Amino acid sequence: MNRDRIEGNWKQLKGSALQQWGRITDDQRNVIAGKRDQLAGKIQEAYGVTKEKAEKQLNDWQNSQK
Repeated sequence: MNRDRIEGNWKQLKGSALQQWGRITDDQRNVIAGKRDQLAGKIQEAYGVTKEKAEKQLNDWQNSQK
């Protein structure tokens, strides 16, 4: 699934994101609105991981949404 599809299907995908990254609040997910770079930043903040680790988690999650 590419980045444009994630933004376009965010309402359906944010439930999956909630399961994957439960520390990210509903308000934060609404602000993110499918913007991948913002989601990566929130993952970094909530889980205290590096940018590279957040990107890897996003890539793995993105690939699982196919």
